[in-house]
Amino acid sequence: MKITTIGLDLAKNVFQIHGVNGHGKVVLQKQLSRDRMAVFFAKLPPCLIGLEACGGAHYWARKLEGFGHTVKLMAPQFVKPYVKTNKNDAADGRRAR
Repeated sequence: MKITTIGLDLAKNVFQIHGVNGHGKVVLQKQLSRDRMAVFFAKLPPCLIGLEACGGAHYWARKLEGFGHTVKLMAPQFVKPYVKTNKNDAADGRRAR
């Protein structure tokens, strides 16, 4: 299970993670609390992480890059075209990748 790309939806306390392998197959769907986030990504091999840009995204981008990951921030107006159904945190994680 080699995760190559992760879409991450940030929230106040619970974050949604959606990871895929090199073939685009979903290999990880997970909720993480704020206090477990750094531990999870510190143990994960380096990969590409996509985030929707917001105030907290810059903090997490710096922290995740410190663990060796490559982080790409996506402006909110560019995330909108990926919305296919109702908005929720799990769907946002899928779109961020």
